[in-house]
Amino acid sequence: MEPVRVIEGAVSVIDRPDVGWDLPSNPILAAGRNFGCGSSREHAPWALEDYGFRAIVAPSFADIFYSNCTKIGLLPVTLPEGEVRALMEAGHARVDLEEQEVSFAGRQVGFDIDPETARRLLEGLDDIGVTLQQLEEIDRYEAQRERSGPVTTALA
Repeated sequence: MEPVRVIEGAVSVIDRPDVGWDLPSNPILAAGRNFGCGSSREHAPWALEDYGFRAIVAPSFADIFYSNCTKIGLLPVTLPEGEVRALMEAGHARVDLEEQEVSFAGRQVGFDIDPETARRLLEGLDDIGVTLQQLEEIDRYEAQRERSGPVTTALA
């Protein structure tokens, strides 16, 4: 997973009936409330990432969808609905994860994110990457643990 720091570019708006799903491939997607509801599988964030989005800004997200986004490096940003509407109108933005700030149309709006989630995104760590950071401790545990009976782990 690539580290996430700053995402800047045009904003696609998903909440416009005149556009529907015929969206340009921009780095930032602006959406309505409870975005991702009904899409608890990993495929929804994967599809958005494959489409070219690197950040999604919405007033709220479905919990599982939000979590799945962060696990693949797609940054979900929660802003008040009025700010999301203003972002949609602006059409261009800069999302800075380190500063936890979205800049658009001459304004800066802060956002909150869990510190551990932010660290993982900033360092480009998925669940496996976090586990591999503990490889030395895992190896030490495996070498020291007592085994009774036959051991099949040495076959590799």
